[in-house]
Amino acid sequence: MNIEHNAMPGSLELAYLGDTIYDLYVRTHLIELGGHVDRLHRQAIRLVCAHAQAEALGRIADLLTEEEQGVVRRARNTRQTPPKHADAAEYHRATAMEALLGYLYIKDRGDRLSELLSAALPEETIQQLHASMMEDDHA
Repeated sequence: MNIEHNAMPGSLELAYLGDTIYDLYVRTHLIELGGHVDRLHRQAIRLVCAHAQAEALGRIADLLTEEEQGVVRRARNTRQTPPKHADAAEYHRATAMEALLGYLYIKDRGDRLSELLSAALPEETIQQLHASMMEDDHA
């Protein structure tokens, strides 16, 4: 990505990009597990919502470098209005998670991005959700 004068996009722009990265990561792993598209979509929604993203940030918080913690802190504190149905603190943490992913992508740190995504949303978590929804569909 070509960023003029080394200017980094703002936290909300990074979060906008990071949301797509997170969604792609989740959907890629769900596709690998298989199933009907409608079921995969329902699973993706449960893993990509603000609540799930806030939890994912909690799983990686201790792994973050000082620089990454700064990105998270700035994004979490960015002034924004969460949707009416969302818990504000959870929404801010989700935005922080997304901004971190966007930041790592912009900085071309693919290895670190992959490492944190794997820790944030372990394969077991995706498999457990997939299995529980498969059981619900057959119940």
